[in-house]
Amino acid sequence: MTRQSKSDPTFEISFFESVHRRCPRYTDVIGLLGGLYTKTGRIADGLKMDRKMVRLQPESDLAHYNLACSLALSNRAGDALTTLRKALELGYDDHRWMQQDPDLEILRDLPEFKKILEQVRRGHAQS
Repeated sequence: MTRQSKSDPTFEISFFESVHRRCPRYTDVIGLLGGLYTKTGRIADGLKMDRKMVRLQPESDLAHYNLACSLALSNRAGDALTTLRKALELGYDDHRWMQQDPDLEILRDLPEFKKILEQVRRGHAQS
């Protein structure tokens, strides 16, 4: 008999929420919850986790990038662009992923986003 490879997001969320209640500053769990919430359409909950991660790890480029994604998914393009710029200032530089990341879809046609992509391509994340 083979073990099923698909995970159950409901179970995972419940499990990680219980860990988060006991260890509210455990950043690995906060990151996992943020991703799971977003994956299951709980965008507002994902946004809360991403905001918490940025508070706990203010110098993390990935935390800021994930927050920018949650803001974009929340239809807050201006805030998403501001936060994305901060992620780039902190060192985020994966322009290929930014170009295709479905979370950033609402930013694709904005001139500011295109400018950011071009700056990252050239290696100049400063705006």
